[in-house]
This record gives sequence, C-alpha cells and structure tokens, in this order.
Amino acid sequence: MTLSEKEAQLFNLIKTNPYFSQQELAEKMNLSRSTVANMISRLIEEKYLLGRAYVVNEKDYLVCIGGANVDRKLQSLAPLQAATSNPATSALSIGGVARNIAENLGRLGHPISLLSVCGKDSDFEAIKQHSQSFMNLDAIYQTEEVATGSYTAVLDADGNMAVALADMSAYDLLTPAVIQLNLPLLHGARAIIIDLNCPAETLHFIIQFGKQYQIPVIVIPVSSPKMAHLPKDLAGVSLLIANRDESETFLDTQITDTQSWQDAMQKWLALGVENIVITNGQQGAMAMSQTGEQAYQAAICVEKIIDVTGAGDAFSGAFIDSWLNGRTLADCLKFATTNAVFTIRCMHTVRTDLTKEKLIQNREELAL
Repeated sequence: MTLSEKEAQLFNLIKTNPYFSQQELAEKMNLSRSTVANMISRLIEEKYLLGRAYVVNEKDYLVCIGGANVDRKLQSLAPLQAATSNPATSALSIGGVARNIAENLGRLGHPISLLSVCGKDSDFEAIKQHSQSFMNLDAIYQTEEVATGSYTAVLDADGNMAVALADMSAYDLLTPAVIQLNLPLLHGARAIIIDLNCPAETLHFIIQFGKQYQIPVIVIPVSSPKMAHLPKDLAGVSLLIANRDESETFLDTQITDTQSWQDAMQKWLALGVENIVITNGQQGAMAMSQTGEQAYQAAICVEKIIDVTGAGDAFSGAFIDSWLNGRTLADCLKFATTNAVFTIRCMHTVRTDLTKEKLIQNREELAL
C-alpha cells in the first residue's frame, strides 16, 4: 500500500504521539473526525498500525505479561518476635513482577505495554496512577470477578524479608483467551516478557507463539511453588532468569557448589532454553547460552540495605535491557548487578532515579 499525502501526514502525527485522540488529529490536519477515523481504519487494515493507541508497527516495543499488584511492606523496628505484636513501620508501593520489570525497562527508555488482569478497584487506580508514565496499560483486562493482586512483605529490622503473603488469584484469569484479545499487540512486539504468575496453559501458548512467529520470549519465575507453571519443553524460550531455589525446584537438583551450579545451567539448556541466568544470592550470578558463551559475576557487598523487595526485578530489567542491546552476557550481568545494588540501597521497589545514563554511571562507580 502506498500512502496518500494526508495518510502519510496522519501516520507521522501518530508516530510522534500514539495517544492523540481522533479529534485532536482531526484538528491538527483540518479534517473531520470521521475522515480521520476512516484513514486510521485503513492504516490498521494495512498493518501500519496495530490497533488501540495506534501503536506503530516498527517492532521496537516490548510486551510484559503477568503480575501487577499493590505491595504492602511492614518493617519491624526491633528483632522480630513470633506469636506477638511487633512495632513496625508500614508503606504501600506498586509492584508485581511483570509490572516492576516493565517500569525498569520503561525508565531505561523502552516503549513497553503491560498485559495483566486487575480488579475494578482502588488498588488498580493506584497502579494506573503510578505506572502510566512508564508503560502502556491499554492491554490490562479489568474485571469485577476478582480483586487486584496484592503482596504483603514483613521485613526484619535489617530490611531482610521474614515472610510474605500474596493474593494473586486475579492471574488465574490471565488465560490464553484473554491473551488472544491482544494478538495484534503481540505480533508487533520486539520481545515478549512473561512471568510465572500466569497459568501453565498461558506459558505454553506464549512460548509456542514466540516460536511460531520468531519473537523472543523471556521467562521470569516469581517463586519456587509457581515453577509448576513452566512447561518441561522450553524450546522457544530465548532467555530465562531464575534464582537458585527456583532452579532447584524445577530441575529437582541441589546447587551446593560451583560444579552443581554449572550442571544446573546445562540442564536448563538441555530443556531448550537459549540463554539461562541463575542468581545465587551472595555467591553472585552465572549466565550461559546455547552458543557456549558463559559469564560469572560476583555479588557486591551492600553495607546499608534499605529494602531487598525489588532487587530481583531490577536485576532482570537491567539484564533484559542489556541483552536486547546486544551486549555480552558478562556485560549483561554487570549492568544487572549494578541495578540490583542501587535498588537495594533505596526504599522504592523500582528506583526512581533510574535512566540509561544513570545506570552506566552507577556501574562505573562500582568499578564493574
């Protein structure tokens, strides 16, 4: 299809701001709204645009699928005592693994859409208010059947997690049927990131979708129990970032030393994963690919830990950013570790000072 002069003008306006209303576009072009609507329909029909929000089909945006919830944090003011009331401070923040990673990536400059299920409640409004500057929320499926997901963490006096409770029943509705409401969005994605809050059948659908249409699929576990959502055949998974406990659970193995750690990496690759990262707490992180590339990054000692809640998502977000930019696995681990360290040093689940330039500066400060 060859665009007319007016269609080209409209297309360029939408590229500058995909959120212009049809009326705003009509006023800028001195046309009627109905004329603009017809032109937009033609651009969508010819695949210049990908539907709602007029997302331009340039394969430069990412899609994150999974958790978007409200985090409530309670931190004890003294050593925790069981079976009694403990004095504490409380804070509310916006979380969810997929949403946290989306915000990290959004702050690093990536156009990104979040696909999730939320309730029609005040918690969703809080998520929307906080998140909409960093990601597109149009693909979120809202329903009155469930409450928006919530996560409550109890931290000890040193900022380490003592226990956490999660109401994630909303994500049981994040089924392939809901995913298929957004197929044009998925078809145009540069990569799809999915967390294991999603049901098993949704993981299978997305992995097969990515394989069929040659779209990289990045899988992020959320906890050891939810490793059951991951299929055994992982051909089609371009990148998986798991911690030691999650790897031990899924692979039915124990990681006790460097050799068993490397063996676990090989087991992931044998299941079809193209690139695997296993984080191992104070032992650092290791990455390996099907091509034979390997990398290790030692952990960085953080003297003053403020809050560890968002560290894993910060690590994943920065690793994905670096990986999508074609960096080596060694470089990816360095940037990921840097982002995790500076997130632990702040009170926010996603650090508010994060930019691409700031991350480079932070890495230099750590001499990585």
